[in-house]
Amino acid sequence: MNFGILIFPDVEELDFVGPWEMVGIWSDREGGPENCLIIAESKEPVKCSKGLTVVPDVTIDECPDLDFLLVPGGRGTRKEVDNPKIINFITEKGEKAKTVLSVCTGSFLLQRAGLLSGKRATTHWGSLDRLRKLGDVEVVEERFTRDDKVWTAAGISAGIDMTLAFIASFTDEKVAGRIQLYAEYYPSQKLYGEGHNDPGAPGYIKRGRA
Repeated sequence: MNFGILIFPDVEELDFVGPWEMVGIWSDREGGPENCLIIAESKEPVKCSKGLTVVPDVTIDECPDLDFLLVPGGRGTRKEVDNPKIINFITEKGEKAKTVLSVCTGSFLLQRAGLLSGKRATTHWGSLDRLRKLGDVEVVEERFTRDDKVWTAAGISAGIDMTLAFIASFTDEKVAGRIQLYAEYYPSQKLYGEGHNDPGAPGYIKRGRA
């Protein structure tokens, strides 16, 4: 199996590194995909949003068929939605893949590629209204969503939760549980300061505090 992660300049690091880590543990310890490929438009190093530089494994022209495609978000999505080579790649590989996943504003790339039309989806809380205005997506304020073969996650760290849920769905909860334990991924319930009271905070945070 091939799990592909598409990256581009100004991609948000944790959007793809978090899922990449979960998939890596799945592969190493639980018989997951043989290949987890970092894909970009060229083989040139990609500088991410916070300064991390990543060397892709393959270009979009070299990329084999994918069983799973993950599209992260970040500032770079605002440019890449108008990049026909990137969008055509997502359309082509996404239509053939068993599962397509996005994190944060990667949902805008899925939408432009025609993969979110009529589907439930989420994105970073600061971009929920922008996604709603596109008109063809049922936007929900959840940490992650699934609609048929398309999974979408809210902002940044939510991609880890989505990936574990996807693995549990594709395999079973015992496998996902062992991955969760190995990663020691048990997020603290501590809420710092008053950020969760921001008027724009997503609905799932507000419901959790009710």
